[in-house]
Amino acid sequence: MDVLVIGGGGREHAIVWAFKKSPKVNKIYALPGNAGIEEIAECENISVMDFENILKFLEAHKNIDLVFVAPDDPLAGGLVDFLEDKGYRVFGPRKNAAIIEGSKSFAKKLMKKYGIPTASYEEFTDYEKALSYVEKQKCPIVIKADGLALGKGVIIAENIDEAKQALYDMMVNETFKEAGKKVIIEEFLKGKEVTVLSFCDGKTIIPMVSSQDHKRAYDNDEGLNTGGMGTFSPSQCYTKQMEDYVYNNIMLKTVDAMNKEGRTFKGVLYFGLMITDDGVKVLEYNARFGDPETQVILPRLDSDFTDIVLSVIEGKLDKADIRWKKESAVCVILASGGYPKNYKKGFEIKIGDIDKDILLFHAGTKKGEGGKLLTNGGRVIGVTALGSNIDEARKKAYKNIEKIYFENMHFRKDIGIKL
Repeated sequence: MDVLVIGGGGREHAIVWAFKKSPKVNKIYALPGNAGIEEIAECENISVMDFENILKFLEAHKNIDLVFVAPDDPLAGGLVDFLEDKGYRVFGPRKNAAIIEGSKSFAKKLMKKYGIPTASYEEFTDYEKALSYVEKQKCPIVIKADGLALGKGVIIAENIDEAKQALYDMMVNETFKEAGKKVIIEEFLKGKEVTVLSFCDGKTIIPMVSSQDHKRAYDNDEGLNTGGMGTFSPSQCYTKQMEDYVYNNIMLKTVDAMNKEGRTFKGVLYFGLMITDDGVKVLEYNARFGDPETQVILPRLDSDFTDIVLSVIEGKLDKADIRWKKESAVCVILASGGYPKNYKKGFEIKIGDIDKDILLFHAGTKKGEGGKLLTNGGRVIGVTALGSNIDEARKKAYKNIEKIYFENMHFRKDIGIKL
């Protein structure tokens, strides 16, 4: 079968790579793709939000049997609905289910209504009222833009001044445009953060292996929140007891809640969890594979990815064969200097003799003049290594980072250390 993957980041490169390993897949296309994806798929520079041209591409490539929508914006925008209504077989939640990520307000109300453990919160559309509320709260406190903000719409304010600045940026300065017109002000949960992604076909939900993401820009969890500077799998603090609790009290409850709301979820449901002294609570939901979590999760998958994707679409996930490797995985993100704020693009990337078992998942890359590999984004390349444990995997990843260079290259040196 031929497959089309929508997206062009590190997550999409990992998804294309997973499809490529499947004997069921013949040819892979990607819109828009990147320089790494281009090595294993046919890419065309069509925006993920350009629904009409995506449709024209499909009409011109009648051999495509499956469309995989990976990023948040087209899911929230209804690309799955748009293509399914035209008769295409598509992986991903429809718009009314993708709202679980697209609106933090919706997600918080859902959890409150159905007794799913989460942090206490208030929501505001009025800047002055939000300001007045925050002045009476203890810090740290969490300020969230309601809508999608490229993974940057969550500010953990360490003091009242930072909280006020976050409110001003979101609600007055409109840093995140429409996404920040409504804000959630949330209790700060203290503990260990863990991510558990899951496959869900609307009836059955099957968790993937756990992971932990390093979101802050600099070592020792300092600096601004980013889309993720690295990740490792499995989490070292997520016990079997927690796993059982989360499955029964969070995962199953969420699927049931979405069904009761008439918003059946089919696709990948991401659970951002906090392990607190009061138990495990939900920090956030995503309606798709996370980035860079996908870059450590899919390399650990020991089953045919295509089979699982089809079982979700067909509502037969309960019969799927899903197995995982015992090996651990670490992914370190090589970013442009200045990310997540201002950074320059267009620097040549030089890659030396990388070990054969190392995976390089391209995020912000493109081909330049003479076929040169150039930087083209904030997060540039994810270096993923597998090992018998986290320590072995991280040592392999960092050893190979020494063989990669581009001007202003920035990466954290402590990925996988703070377990």
